[in-house]
Amino acid sequence: MKLSFIPILVALVFFQCKEAASVPETDGVLSDVRLVQHKLPLLVGRDENRLLELRLNVSAGKDSVKINHITVSFTPESNLDCISEVSIWHSEGTKSVMVGTATSIRRTLKIKGSCKVGTGVNSFQLRFNGKAGANLLATFKISRVGISYDGGHFLSVTPEEPHTYRLAQVVRAAGQDGCDTYRIPGLVTTQSGSLIAVYDNRYHNSKDLQEDINIGMSRSTDGGQTWEPMKVIMDMGEWGGLPEELNGVGDPCVLYDPETHTIWVAALWLHGYSKEQMAWWVSRPGMGPEVTGQFMLVKSTDDGLTWSQPENITAQIKDPAWQLLLQGPGRGICTSNGTLVFPAQFKEDIGTKALDGGQYTCHSTIVYSQDHGKTWKIGTGAKSNTTESQVVELTDGRLMLNMRDDRNRMEKGAGNGRAVATTSDWGKTWIMHPSSNSALPESNCMASIISADVTLDGKIRRMLFFSNPSNKTQRTNMTIKASLDEGMTWPENYQLELNEAPGYGYSCLTMIDPGTVGILYEGVKELYFQKVSVTDLVGE
Repeated sequence: MKLSFIPILVALVFFQCKEAASVPETDGVLSDVRLVQHKLPLLVGRDENRLLELRLNVSAGKDSVKINHITVSFTPESNLDCISEVSIWHSEGTKSVMVGTATSIRRTLKIKGSCKVGTGVNSFQLRFNGKAGANLLATFKISRVGISYDGGHFLSVTPEEPHTYRLAQVVRAAGQDGCDTYRIPGLVTTQSGSLIAVYDNRYHNSKDLQEDINIGMSRSTDGGQTWEPMKVIMDMGEWGGLPEELNGVGDPCVLYDPETHTIWVAALWLHGYSKEQMAWWVSRPGMGPEVTGQFMLVKSTDDGLTWSQPENITAQIKDPAWQLLLQGPGRGICTSNGTLVFPAQFKEDIGTKALDGGQYTCHSTIVYSQDHGKTWKIGTGAKSNTTESQVVELTDGRLMLNMRDDRNRMEKGAGNGRAVATTSDWGKTWIMHPSSNSALPESNCMASIISADVTLDGKIRRMLFFSNPSNKTQRTNMTIKASLDEGMTWPENYQLELNEAPGYGYSCLTMIDPGTVGILYEGVKELYFQKVSVTDLVGE
């Protein structure tokens, strides 16, 4: 939940593109032809996804060159049933003019449409529309783009490494259902196969608590292909006679208990502070809602169809000396012995200056129940200056906590990405993992990690999957990674980039089925869902 202004600034930075190295020889008319592949998802239901760009440099001395048509060729394994339209647009200053379009998608498209281009660099955008109802596992690659121009000339360019384009569903769009912003995704799969997505409904702006924020929930019963209408599952209303903007509840964390078929959602409720103040800074030591944030729970026992009223468990787990206690966010787990575990974080006054000048430190930890949610306990802090975390169970029963480490933001060169610690006694003691601050780089953000038993080479293997914006300096390049050795290493050939564009950067993973990973992640003010075959990550 902290520091939401950082991804907003990042979103203004233009993202990197992958250019083709295979540049054709030119004939003096065009001095340079390049193909740029934008590593972006094809958003189903969104028109004109700008996935590629053809850049032409018309030689000096040529007043203009007439373009006759452009060809687009797909690789043989591409699934063309997921594309409804491909169009070509010429950029003229700040304007773009459509040159031509194709709606009958074949292995090689010849898109007719003449236009004249002048001396210097000219840009043609290749825009794609996804077909409604297309399988989200469908992929396609561009093998070649050619251009026909004056005098019967034809040049083509081939990507050195064709990017695999994947489909994405916009689960929540900015402005939908009266919400300015959707943030903070959580995602689980129930025993019936339903996907339960939770998130912040930020009604007026993208600001963190304190604000008018409720917890929304979306449900899918077909593996994420379609989603039911959003439901609000946690809303503190006008509690205490104060308006909703002073009773916000946010930063959800969801877990599923397969023994009782119960879905639990934890969230932070902040009461009574002005909307100009943020929970991280104004929540104080104490226990009541008038002084400190509250740890709230709701649950569903019918696969997400109906939900309980909020329950406050702050008194069970918070130390009165702490300034703030809250969940994950993201998702929790149910361990092999039936213990329910939420990742959590607390902030406490230490009387000395913290890394950013405040007199406090923060710790990632766990909140857990060994009686299926009747009572709850809390662990100790795993490492100072860590906040948003996610938890997985390893094969030997230890819990691994993967943590956002604020040293990456506050102390230049102090760390390299995610901090990682393990516990074998429910968080009473922690041991730093060998991969901590070295294996999973990021700028400073929330991330997701899950474990799954996957059949590889005929054997069942415990695998870890991890997602975050993997750029070290900004929230770009949303990536899924896999580990076959329980987080010791994350090989480059087990990594898959989904979206290079800037975004708010939070994500949450789930196993849709034994062979498919699902991810819900933030763009700018909206949430995208994609699914990826395990074999795409680790091979056959």
